[in-house]
Amino acid sequence: MSPKNPLSLLLAFSVIASIPLCAQTSSSKELAVHAGRMIDVGSGEVMKDAYIVIAGDRIKSIGASAPAGDSVIDMSKYTIVPGLIDCHAHILSDPTTQTPGHYLMTSAPQATVRGVANLQIWLAHGFTAVRDAGEEYPSYPQFALRDGVAKGLITGPRIVAAGSFVSVTGGHGDGDILSPDKPSLEQPNTADTVDDVNRVVRRDIKYGADWIKLMATGGVMDPISDYRVQELSDAQMARAVEVAHRAGRKVMAHAEGTVGIKAAVRAGVDSIEHGTMLDDEGAQMMAERGTWLVPTLYCFQHDLETGLSKGRDPRSMAKGIAIVKEQGPAFQRALKYHLKIAYGVDDADVDESVSKEFGALVRGGMTPLQALQAATINGATLLSLDKDMGTIEPGKYADLVAVPGDPLADITVMEHVAWVMKGGVVVKPLVQ
Repeated sequence: MSPKNPLSLLLAFSVIASIPLCAQTSSSKELAVHAGRMIDVGSGEVMKDAYIVIAGDRIKSIGASAPAGDSVIDMSKYTIVPGLIDCHAHILSDPTTQTPGHYLMTSAPQATVRGVANLQIWLAHGFTAVRDAGEEYPSYPQFALRDGVAKGLITGPRIVAAGSFVSVTGGHGDGDILSPDKPSLEQPNTADTVDDVNRVVRRDIKYGADWIKLMATGGVMDPISDYRVQELSDAQMARAVEVAHRAGRKVMAHAEGTVGIKAAVRAGVDSIEHGTMLDDEGAQMMAERGTWLVPTLYCFQHDLETGLSKGRDPRSMAKGIAIVKEQGPAFQRALKYHLKIAYGVDDADVDESVSKEFGALVRGGMTPLQALQAATINGATLLSLDKDMGTIEPGKYADLVAVPGDPLADITVMEHVAWVMKGGVVVKPLVQ
């Protein structure tokens, strides 16, 4: 290869860049995974000494022995669960900082590189699918990462992606925190009228959004909004749902305060994110309409542990301290009304936090099985991936995760993933 040929250099770089960061093994032949214990997350039943036969990227059969001639991966000392699903991820997050101006100092290419690294972390923790819950960059790097994974250009979980944060000016999603005497940032995601919502939602759809993300209320991490206050109006959210659903897209709503939660539910959103001040009326409304909840419990709890150590604004910290007191009672209401709940992390420190939501859900009142269901069968249903993911059964993707011990007795074993297979390919080998 001549160094004078830029195309050759580019192709060579592309090949190098596509080499997975996690070690992989694959085979075109059938193979079997010998599970010491295999959990049926639908029923909670456990099958001992199960042989999961895999052909290509799919599960072919499950039995008590491997077919003659099949290669066998020995996971007899481990419990096997389906590939996990994080329904509230921010792929471009930087775990090293919570400085409010970080977005202003980071380019989209820099954030994309960080995103590639983050995807390896999710995969190593057993997450074979994630829903990106929106990003700040108007060029949509999350769509490029989604498509890159789908094409096999980079290694990572399957990605379902929201577009921008549909936000009012000055709301939780307005990334322009500069003083008024500075030049304003281009903010194509801001919507202050119903017609503005049409424009923003259609822009997201035009460039490839799977989901639309609404900021129904203020938030905690930014220094300017009030999480108790409804931001997008009832009419704006109703229009967003109308436009998105007509285009075959679903809608998620960041909603912390009680009034905004109920407004988003009335508007017809498909999922409420956080729901941190959910009251009985709101919970009943969600139950009647079948609205999903992605509670992201651990993220709020973890923020209290890190405090101001990563440059967090003290105004944001004060909001975090205040709102976390509402979290437990709100989650109890969600359980009381039997809401549909999916697992979501929403924490920039992915490596530290991605598996900790299991423990938070159980401490909040779920059983270990319910917490597992939130990250598997429930997440797959919310993301319309349930024909291919969420359970270990013939016809579905061979997405398998091995953990030591019994997560039905001690959910914290989910924090110690030993081995991961995605689509019949081992993406995290067992370390002997």
